[in-house]
Amino acid sequence: MVSQLRRCAVSIPSNIAEGYGRRSTKDYIRFLQISVGSLYELQTQLEIAKNLEYLSEHEFNGQYETTREIERMLLSLISKIKRAS
Repeated sequence: MVSQLRRCAVSIPSNIAEGYGRRSTKDYIRFLQISVGSLYELQTQLEIAKNLEYLSEHEFNGQYETTREIERMLLSLISKIKRAS
């Protein structure tokens, strides 16, 4: 479970960086969307950890809210880039 959570968490900024490095708006958006998918996977893993009682409700709520904030930022960034292009 820890390995899965780490892999999801590392994938998010890695895909953002890779997309930005492509120097193509279309590729950047695609990699941002992949990052969102990794974020959704992370949220699911957190829910599973809570359901298996590896995380307390309090720990889950704090971590999950952080992922929701990142989700809002990523979706907003995608939307702004799409409007600008």
